[in-house]
Amino acid sequence: MSAEHLEQRSRVRIALLSIGAGICVLGLKYLSFLLSGSVALKSDAIESVVNVVAAVFALGAVIFAGKPADKEHPYGHGKIEHFSAAFEGGLISLAAVLIIFEAAKGFFYGVELKDLGLGLMVNLVAGAINGLLGWFLLRQGRKTRSKALEADGHHILSDFWTTVGIATGLLAVKLTGLKWLDPAMAMLVGLLLARTGFRLVKESSQALLDMEDPDVLGKVLAAMNRVRTWDIIAVHEMRTFRSGRFTHVDVHIVVPEFYPVRQAHDLCEAFAKKSLEEGGVEGEVHTHVDPCGRLYCERCPAEGCTIRMAPKTADAAFLLEEATAAGPA
Repeated sequence: MSAEHLEQRSRVRIALLSIGAGICVLGLKYLSFLLSGSVALKSDAIESVVNVVAAVFALGAVIFAGKPADKEHPYGHGKIEHFSAAFEGGLISLAAVLIIFEAAKGFFYGVELKDLGLGLMVNLVAGAINGLLGWFLLRQGRKTRSKALEADGHHILSDFWTTVGIATGLLAVKLTGLKWLDPAMAMLVGLLLARTGFRLVKESSQALLDMEDPDVLGKVLAAMNRVRTWDIIAVHEMRTFRSGRFTHVDVHIVVPEFYPVRQAHDLCEAFAKKSLEEGGVEGEVHTHVDPCGRLYCERCPAEGCTIRMAPKTADAAFLLEEATAAGPA
């Protein structure tokens, strides 16, 4: 079984774990609301409903994203993970609206708190599970380069901090007897969730529009500098975009103009493959071979070149600004 297949199976298992843990946490949070009657704890339970729905959608996205490229999807299916993250952002925003509505009702009609202490204890257990799950999903999402799992991890960690904030506020209610603090805390939770939802939708939309990722671009370029040989003279018009965990790179590579076509082709193919391996990037590189045209002599490291027009006087390292710019006309 290939490493890629094993990694995909790992993503699916992690997504299934997220669903199971999410259902468990939802049950505990709903129980804490029934025990306490707290609007803030009810808002926490509403968010957990979103967590479960989002986890199910993330599982579908992970499975679909693992399908290989085909005739209808020549760049693969990875972008479904960005759809998943955007969908989760939308769900979070919807939960925020529902929570703010419940908080407003609490302000208007008042709240009747019951066994607040026991409800808080149950909710804190659920929060602890969420904290561990969120940390695990975030770590595994980055490790397996799954945007859907990473988005789920960010969301669940935000839920964990929400639980901590609610617990702090409700302790204040218990100590002071000021019941209006309960809907006030729920209102704050709703506003924080709205911010998280907006951020997720924004980031996912940018990825779906193939917005350049500076981190990926810098990582690939640094790897190119480490693996280049003397006859990889320069790179330019470099572009990247991500499709889920898969990165596509387009780049023009300048080689000595006296190289035969086959030699130049094999050189660029090997260079592209080594660059991805060195950078730890899963993806592909589409290369365009450019002859040097004796335009790079001042930075060309080819000491034995017979057609050199000037001695080497400049640093030959690839710089980001030059690598992404258009080449000489």
